[in-house]
Amino acid sequence: MKMIAKIKIFVKEYEKEIVLFIAVFLISSLSFALGYLSAKERIKEPIKVEKINYEIKTPRINS
Repeated sequence: MKMIAKIKIFVKEYEKEIVLFIAVFLISSLSFALGYLSAKERIKEPIKVEKINYEIKTPRINS
């Protein structure tokens, strides 16, 4: 029972800080989740790299 009493005293003493921590944690988790979901929605097609075959002609110098 001593442990439960200590926890109750701790919670009463730091009630504002505990509520603030929970609020910040929930808001940050919610903003991360919304950002993740909106980024997942905007899936773009991957960039395609195509090889183009062409010859580079250099002028010949007659010597």
